[in-house]
Amino acid sequence: MSDTELAVVEFVLTTLAYNERSDLDADDLPPGYRGPFWSEGRIERPLSATAETTGEATGVARPWEAISGLMFTDHDEFSGSLSFTDREMAEQWYLDRVDDERIERNPTLTAAFEDERDVDLDLARERNRPARADRAFIDALLDEYFDEDEEDEMLDLVEVRAPEEIEQTLADIVLTGEQEGEIQKIVKAIEHREYLASIGLREIGKLLFVGPPGTGKTSVARALARKLGLPFVEVKLSMITSQYLGETAKNVDKTFEVAKRLAPCILFIDEFDFVAKTRSSDEHAAIKRAVNTLLKSIDEVSLIQDEVLLIGATNHPDELDAAAWRRFDEIVNFPKPDAGMRADILEIVTREMDIVDFSPADLADITGGLTGSDLRLVLREAVLEALTEERTTLTQQDLIDAVEDFEERDTLKNLDMIEGDHDALVAGGDLSGDGGHSHDHSHD
Repeated sequence: MSDTELAVVEFVLTTLAYNERSDLDADDLPPGYRGPFWSEGRIERPLSATAETTGEATGVARPWEAISGLMFTDHDEFSGSLSFTDREMAEQWYLDRVDDERIERNPTLTAAFEDERDVDLDLARERNRPARADRAFIDALLDEYFDEDEEDEMLDLVEVRAPEEIEQTLADIVLTGEQEGEIQKIVKAIEHREYLASIGLREIGKLLFVGPPGTGKTSVARALARKLGLPFVEVKLSMITSQYLGETAKNVDKTFEVAKRLAPCILFIDEFDFVAKTRSSDEHAAIKRAVNTLLKSIDEVSLIQDEVLLIGATNHPDELDAAAWRRFDEIVNFPKPDAGMRADILEIVTREMDIVDFSPADLADITGGLTGSDLRLVLREAVLEALTEERTTLTQQDLIDAVEDFEERDTLKNLDMIEGDHDALVAGGDLSGDGGHSHDHSHD
């Protein structure tokens, strides 16, 4: 038996079982199996196991070749369909080669083999990512909610990511004990939403991430979406000042509607200090109206009732007013990493690098005050400098030199003015790394 044989037989069995059971729906298909069958935001029966759909779902390049040696398989060359000449033999062949854990990764097959194996359909469904987290479903929903005229302005304001599109993982992020504790509480709250509702505990699930740029606020929020298999809806508040002022309040409303339709999901609102700035300034009336709509929408959304986990983030907590603070039930601090955390970050981001005499602890000792984002920029510069010398192997000294160069550039960046015939701002790129993305505390 080969892995490709097993993968193809498993897929064909899944399509047959799904077509026969009216009590199963798209959420009962493994996420990878749903891809070939999405059409206009839905999956309709019957599912057809052809060479094309099987290849797309399993990654097997030539599905028929993979199973042609099995005595119970057949192939229609005209339609490309794959089938079994003896269904019972195919099922027994499959069951002889898989354990219960593998079956429970597929709710459809769990339902099919509940009487023959010690598997739990409820558990399989709980572990399976829902169909509404698929990119195809998300795109269909956005098309339904926003017509072509609205598309550009919505792209300015919100971005929706499917969990499989998120690269960050929690395993690759260095967290403080407090951050780990808050994440664990949220995971449990999502798992036990019905219990919390039954005891009347509904004011939960609105977090505010607070800390300097580059300390991992956005990374953690995205990684949490990936871990939980939830769509990630990201709102950029600064884009409220876009050219579409007259439509912004309506689009804020629609953003929350989309989040509720995609639920369970994570709604991430970055730059939350923009709310307080706007409320205390003489901004355009349309912008104030949009911010007030936003605050009202935050009040009305709920993890328990709507299955929307709300996460706000700010680099400037000192600019938030009382009205902003009271809308969150948990505040999670994202400080600059200490020496131990910096060493851990360096270990993670250098895993694929060849470094002679590498000592993360020594490097951490000379990088006090740097964020994860800063550390990644240091490593990037060390790599690029080595490449100019035609080297792909780095040394500890390369990293030390890169730290010194970074600190010099950072000092220059922080100068307010330089002397000259006319006052001029110091020019230069953003060295804080706010715009980058990585797998650790490497961006906001």
